[in-house]
Amino acid sequence: VGSVLMHKYAEGYPGKRYYQGMEFVDQIEKLAIERARRLFGVPHANVQPYSGSPANMAVYFALLKIGEGILGLDLSHGGHLTHGHPKITFSGKYFKSVRYFLKETPPYSDFEEIRKLALKYKPKIIVVGTTAFPRVLPWEKFAKVAKEVGAYLLADISHIAGLVVGRVHPNPVPYVHIITTTTHKTLRGPRGAMILVTEKGIKKDPDLPQKIDRAVFPGLQGGPHLNTIAGIAIALEKATEPEFKKYAEAVVENAQVLSLQLSKRGFKLVTGGTDNHLIVIDLRNRGIDGKTAAVALEKVGIVVNANTVPNDPNPPFSPSGIRLGTPAVTSLGMGEKEMEQIARWIDQVLIDPQDEELQKKVEKEVEELMDKYGRVIYNFSHQNLLKVSLSD
Repeated sequence: VGSVLMHKYAEGYPGKRYYQGMEFVDQIEKLAIERARRLFGVPHANVQPYSGSPANMAVYFALLKIGEGILGLDLSHGGHLTHGHPKITFSGKYFKSVRYFLKETPPYSDFEEIRKLALKYKPKIIVVGTTAFPRVLPWEKFAKVAKEVGAYLLADISHIAGLVVGRVHPNPVPYVHIITTTTHKTLRGPRGAMILVTEKGIKKDPDLPQKIDRAVFPGLQGGPHLNTIAGIAIALEKATEPEFKKYAEAVVENAQVLSLQLSKRGFKLVTGGTDNHLIVIDLRNRGIDGKTAAVALEKVGIVVNANTVPNDPNPPFSPSGIRLGTPAVTSLGMGEKEMEQIARWIDQVLIDPQDEELQKKVEKEVEELMDKYGRVIYNFSHQNLLKVSLSD
């Protein structure tokens, strides 16, 4: 990503650029496209979106007219702003936003209610994807609803892409028309994104690949970030290696161990646990909000983020929960023993977030752990702080 490729403008697509000097960058982008197609098993891939939000925006502008409908998961239940959140995002301002909700207990998705919403509002796109939901997603059931109302089914797998290709999460490819994903998070690549079109998508609309490509460029973006695309190509190749599957398996195993250890210490987990890489903790039984908890944990070197919980009574800037995940600590090589220790630290700190003496003690222990796995140092307020990253 830090290569000389960052200097090259290359508006257009391989073989159809507006500028000269594209011999080698065309090869790089074609390689990234081919690796994406092969890894995910899809006939078409666009690797130019700058990030996840522009990728979703491109899909909407490719397929929707202003005012047409999007059915997406509500933000407080684990959805994303770009899945049609009303009023404050482009997806809610330019398109008709309809929200569905999840339940705390299996089967988590109320498909009778989702079907009723789809039949009533006739959305043109149904979005399936989450940023803070710790369970697997039933693609086939959503596909049945989408088929009944004639909607495109879009799977946003930004959080779980690495788990999908690591075969520890069900694969959406046979069931959906379009997939969007970031290339960081569990895929462990650079901060970029991709849009994939499936065989089912082309069967529904043979022009779908061309519509997507035109929406990305020239519809929304200028020159692609070729250095990022080169990084994506490398990440996609690494995701085919046996070590990546072991990593994906370990991510889920660590999340489940951490989930169990937190539950044993009295934390209330949204849905009671996790099937994937992340955990959402409802802190209302602890008498603190998520922002207070996240700030206290950061002081000792444990980085999580404040997060809403289903039917959250608190405002977004001081929500009732925190979200944490295991990809980063798993990549460092941590396992069951460390997950138990991290749960113990979280419990100790959140018993009394104002206890500075305890915080210093835990911070020292975190430093000792990070010394073991390699010092990851962040410069913050002119101090070197050692942090265990548990963010997504």
